[in-house]
Amino acid sequence: MADSERLVIDHVGHHGDGVAISGGGNIYVPYALGGETIEAGPVPGHHPDRRRLLKVEAASPARVAPFCPHFGVCGGCAIQHWDAEPYRAWKRELVVTTLSQAGIDCDVAPLVDAHGAGRRRITLHGRMGTHGVLKVGYAAAGSHDVVPIDRCPILDPQLSGAIEAAWAIAEPLIAMGKPLDIQITATNSGLDVDVRGSGPVSSAMIALLSRIAEQHRLARLTRHGELLLMRTPPVISIGAAQVVLPPGSFLQATVAGEETLAALVSNHSRRAKHILDLFCGVGPFALRLAAKARVTAFDSDAGAVAALQKAATSTSGLKPVKVEPRDLFRRPLMPQELRDYDAVVFDPPRQGAQAQATQLAASKIPAVVAVSCNVTTFARDAKMLIDGGYRIEGVTPVDQFRHTPHVELVARFNR
Repeated sequence: MADSERLVIDHVGHHGDGVAISGGGNIYVPYALGGETIEAGPVPGHHPDRRRLLKVEAASPARVAPFCPHFGVCGGCAIQHWDAEPYRAWKRELVVTTLSQAGIDCDVAPLVDAHGAGRRRITLHGRMGTHGVLKVGYAAAGSHDVVPIDRCPILDPQLSGAIEAAWAIAEPLIAMGKPLDIQITATNSGLDVDVRGSGPVSSAMIALLSRIAEQHRLARLTRHGELLLMRTPPVISIGAAQVVLPPGSFLQATVAGEETLAALVSNHSRRAKHILDLFCGVGPFALRLAAKARVTAFDSDAGAVAALQKAATSTSGLKPVKVEPRDLFRRPLMPQELRDYDAVVFDPPRQGAQAQATQLAASKIPAVVAVSCNVTTFARDAKMLIDGGYRIEGVTPVDQFRHTPHVELVARFNR
């Protein structure tokens, strides 16, 4: 075939692509595995080191058949074609290698599988395709196109009906001529839906959406976080507490992921009497930690902070929980503000917590428990703590996002 080339894949890289080593530099081929001989072609409009897989001439013995018919077209999953054992070893090695490159020497525990029942939250995109045909689905691999879907096998059963609801919501709203992003979260009381991109919604449209919400038994429907209608408050359980979710607020992708991370955090801070929870969100750690310790929690999301405070106040049997809104990127807690705590937990967004880590490194807090969804920014923040006199006790990698290169981790640092 013209423009095709034969490549031997050396290994799987950090993003899940097969990596072929050539004299001119590495070549990256999605869906290829180490040891395979493949035929690859150019990717129009992309960087010259990227190729697309045309044919596997000699397959790896670890190659397995993908379980989803959309795999390779939909951009949601990067890895369904690899046997579980080498996949798990590769994912743990991502953590080992990144920490080593940052000069951090510590034990890395075996990878903990936290996929559980599957994803409890998805974002589907609604776009008008060619010939005026509506498409609702995920972004295509390597492009902004939308792959229409009618099912997704990695979803929690609690999201049953979510895709059908998204199609029903998109159909009238797409006529307004704007692309839609539809975030759907499974809650104890039904599906919670937040629509972005629609523009102002008329009263007639709200009436139509109300009928759709009733038909699909939605708990709540919001637009850019503003309430359009609510049949029942969308509630999730966190420990003994019941939390009413703020629209669009952050939530761990799987129930098992949240429970696994929280169990590790609780174990690492089990002797603490007064715990500081930074980037607390709606309280996946704070509400569990408060069963045994006083907790003070901070987050920049005012809606999440209010939901956490309300849940803590209305839950019997918890130690005192104090919650405050604060932008920890602009106003990190300073060492003098950290004196009253004997443990701190921090779980920042992907960009990490550089400003706050700098202040933690200068503090006297005996124990710091770090949670991260980005091993690179974790390594940067961890190095600050270590250079400030902390000792890292080890890292536990957690696989909440199975079939992707994303990995969570939890670590404890001691003075």
